[in-house]
Amino acid sequence: MPLGRRCRLSVAVAAVACTLASGPTWSQGAQRSVLTVPPSITAAAAGRTVFAISVGPAGAVPKNSFVRVRGLPPMAALSDGHSIAPGSWAIPIAALPDLTITLPTGASGKSDVSVTLVSIDGSVLATAHATLVIVPEQPASTAPAPSARMLRAGAPIESPQPPTVAPSPRQPTLSEAARERALRHMEKGDQQLSEGNISAARLFYERAADEGLANAAMALAGTYDANELAQLKVRGVPPDPAQARRWYERARQLGATEADVRLRRLGSK
Repeated sequence: MPLGRRCRLSVAVAAVACTLASGPTWSQGAQRSVLTVPPSITAAAAGRTVFAISVGPAGAVPKNSFVRVRGLPPMAALSDGHSIAPGSWAIPIAALPDLTITLPTGASGKSDVSVTLVSIDGSVLATAHATLVIVPEQPASTAPAPSARMLRAGAPIESPQPPTVAPSPRQPTLSEAARERALRHMEKGDQQLSEGNISAARLFYERAADEGLANAAMALAGTYDANELAQLKVRGVPPDPAQARRWYERARQLGATEADVRLRRLGSK
């Protein structure tokens, strides 16, 4: 082989070897999604607490991804998203900056919470864990004890009357069979909703709500609520405030504490 041809061939082989060693150029700039959650969250019972979850960077989070939270107390409620099972919620990315958690009266203890960033096809992009510490509500303040001077003077002492507290709605106790049926309907409704089939999702949510599942009534109301539809980025589905109110009220009867917030928001429109 002539010397000039051998030199050209050697240069070409060296260039190919260099390319293989360095790898494809598109993978060098790839970014991974990052999910950040405080390791410990202290929340007060019968109150609302900021639930700080952040994802990023923006270019690394696929379109239509969402955050899934598991391990919350069954009666806990988040300000946005929808419940997919007792203690489990799906939250759109846009709702994270203002996300709060509401806990019912009498709640206490600790919960290990798992937070996952999930793509629209169900792939897990990132996972984080946190401990939710629930602080019991403080007892109502009572009147000060009578002073020694008042006792010596014989002044009448009136016993303080306990404050009147409106009873909070309680979720009906479902039989094991009814709960399993309701959760199956709820799961099918979530699947239809994720595929954009609102009509089918409503049918399954209504069946679960008829079984007595408060979360299903909340999810069904959300399919008629303009605010929730906007967060779900659903097009071509007109809101129906009357139906949204009807199912939020049903959810409140079943024990959904967050229903009051949604009803007040409907009333402000």
